Amino acid sequence: MRENSENQYKSECNSRPQNGCDNECSSEHDNECSSKCGSECKSDCPDKEKCNLEEFRCKTHELNDIKRTVAVLSGKGGVGKSLVTSLLAVMMRRKGYQVGVLDADITGPSIPKVFGADDARADVSEFGIYPVRTHNDIKIMSINLLLEKSDTPVIWRGPLIAGAVKQFWTDVIWGKLDYLFLDMPPGTGDVPLTVFQSIPLDGIIIVTSPQDLVSLIVKKAYNMAKAMNIPVIGVIENMSYAICPECGKQMNVFGDSKAEQVALEMDIPFLGRLPIDSKLAALCDSGEIEKFDKKYIDKCIEILDKELGK
Repeated sequence: MRENSENQYKSECNSRPQNGCDNECSSEHDNECSSKCGSECKSDCPDKEKCNLEEFRCKTHELNDIKRTVAVLSGKGGVGKSLVTSLLAVMMRRKGYQVGVLDADITGPSIPKVFGADDARADVSEFGIYPVRTHNDIKIMSINLLLEKSDTPVIWRGPLIAGAVKQFWTDVIWGKLDYLFLDMPPGTGDVPLTVFQSIPLDGIIIVTSPQDLVSLIVKKAYNMAKAMNIPVIGVIENMSYAICPECGKQMNVFGDSKAEQVALEMDIPFLGRLPIDSKLAALCDSGEIEKFDKKYIDKCIEILDKELGK
């Protein structure tokens, strides 16, 4: 079954037709067009960028009812996107929302491990792919849940990887969700571009760290989102500080925080700081992230609930 699932991805990812223009642009008004338009859109159409983006949109599975989609990304790797994505899912689930996590990091998936589902496998049928459910009923989907062994490397080229991520949106039976969080791979390459074009995102959360590169990291992700007309919910800083276990003093291990100032300069919300916490790291390693009980991201959860929970 697992081998068949892998082969199915390899054969289908690039063969699935995209939602393209059906040449039904409005002919009654020179400067107006329908949402179905693409290349035939008038050159002076005020919604040309939106129309061109709609050309690439993919419909989710017919059995799905997903209210909000939020992508978590950064301009570089190693800043803790998977950790932030997992914590967001855990905290929103505790508020009573139906939550799912789409692991879009095909070559470096970590969501199953964090949720203690490393040995679980997704069920595949003629109707679609069923996500794995965690202890607290968070639905997760990752490439590792389709492989025979979790340590099998995914040695695919960019288009095939991007196609697999699209299938997690079109073929996975998520059912009814209030929030679907997407754990993105690092950078601004094929997969982020595919997600931004194919999936209707309600916003992105940018993860960064307290280093001199922070401004560049945030701006790369921000500028990509802006170019694709995706709202930026805010910036959250990971590995912001550590607390000395002996004296309780806060230590800025990677230097003074710059994320809040950068967010202010770019006029986007600052969502808070995550410290270097050995207990939190242990929860991730043991697959028990759902036992997290700190208030590190309460501000981020409050903003999500306020802005998107309407």
